[in-house]
Amino acid sequence: MATWLITGISRGLGLELAKAVLAAGDTVIGTVRGAPPAIPETEGSAAAGRLHVLKADLANEGAAAEVVHRAFALAGRIDVIVNNAGYGLLGAVETSTDDQLRRLFDVDVFAPIRIVRTALPYLRTQGGGHIVTITSIAGRAPSVGSALYAAAKYALEGFSAALALEVAPLGIKMTAVAPGAFRTDFLSDHSVQWSGDADAAYADTIGHSNAVFAGNHGRQAGDPVRAAQVMLAAVRAESPPRQLLLGSDALRRAREKLSATIAEMDVWAAQTRNTDFPGS
Repeated sequence: MATWLITGISRGLGLELAKAVLAAGDTVIGTVRGAPPAIPETEGSAAAGRLHVLKADLANEGAAAEVVHRAFALAGRIDVIVNNAGYGLLGAVETSTDDQLRRLFDVDVFAPIRIVRTALPYLRTQGGGHIVTITSIAGRAPSVGSALYAAAKYALEGFSAALALEVAPLGIKMTAVAPGAFRTDFLSDHSVQWSGDADAAYADTIGHSNAVFAGNHGRQAGDPVRAAQVMLAAVRAESPPRQLLLGSDALRRAREKLSATIAEMDVWAAQTRNTDFPGS
């Protein structure tokens, strides 16, 4: 059976993934910032011995590396590492602050990269492993009101795509998972922050998007339990995807973005080629 290190198992996709992994008979080492999650499946059962919870605030610079060292010391071998911990920062760029942006990147970008960087020597030594990075459809096809969050998730997308090429010869697999809107508490105060009140000039953009976000809370189409099963299947696949979309809305947005990008590339293709030295 496999051993998983999953960051952020207190709630949402991280919690449901931990439940699915335990139900499948694997072991979970999960991180939380506060109280351990309630997982009824582990109470008085064999699964209780397969769940290990480590407390860590990944916003702190040294926490990510410490968690990895503790996890490998505990398990000896870790087969799957899931960078799931993170939160959203929504609203207007104009009214955001440096402190908001810095903390967002500390948790959503720098912590996952530090976890991977610390884990790579262990994975090389054991001859392989699978790294899963939870990004967002905002990192592939952003919507209005998500510019800063999209910036963080775009960074993770680029990191994951390039690292996959770097570590493939070492037997290490990479999957970037981009969920759409799922019925978790992502839009609650636990998981999202907002930039300051936007100027009236943004009423038709930020004002509208903020209202849509608020109205969607608890009504998202995505089922996190089903998402966890798909992630489990992807990791166990003989040829796991390097990029995985979760949710019909994510699929629609990604296709629309790709189509628009290709159409624009075609319009400007001649000008693009004209930037080369003649005859090169």
